[in-house]
Amino acid sequence: MQKPGGAHRWRIIFTMLGAVVVALGSFWLLEVMNKNGQDIEASKHLDEPDYFITNFSMVRMDLTGKPSYIVSGTKLTHYPADDSSDIDQPFVRKLTPGMPPLNMNAELAHIDQDNTRLQLHRKVVIDRAASPTAQNLTMKTEALTVFPDEERMETDVPVDILTGASRINGVGMKANNATGVVEVQNALRIVLPPKPRPAAAAQ
Repeated sequence: MQKPGGAHRWRIIFTMLGAVVVALGSFWLLEVMNKNGQDIEASKHLDEPDYFITNFSMVRMDLTGKPSYIVSGTKLTHYPADDSSDIDQPFVRKLTPGMPPLNMNAELAHIDQDNTRLQLHRKVVIDRAASPTAQNLTMKTEALTVFPDEERMETDVPVDILTGASRINGVGMKANNATGVVEVQNALRIVLPPKPRPAAAAQ
């Protein structure tokens, strides 16, 4: 014999269990949403700069403890996601023993790959004074990638090079500051200074 109200009590129990399951499910969903939100927030923060420096100058040393190059600019912005930095109005001076300094100017720069790669953008100008073993050098382009530790640089865009009294134009360039070798890859055009005329023989 079934007691009165038994079915009603079971319905209440099932309703309560259902409410608990829904509550637990809602709590789990809330936790997942909170965790995903935290991950998104963390990722968003990683994409944002964590500090900036204005009117700065820093010196990087070589393995012997001597200055290798100097980097300065009006503003440096650091990004923690990849430990890279953007520089406004950068000035870079590469110091090589036995050679004049190589100066680099641009409107923007990006440093990455553990501070071993420097990318210069917009109105890039490279200058090096003449020395007993090398002519003066002036290079102009709109984009240049520099590897200071390896003393080399390269670009895929048009470049204008003035060395001594000779002018070189082309598209794409690779240069090695240590060896003084410059290779222009495409559309090479060279303008050489006229040869001096031999002195007239005395009558």
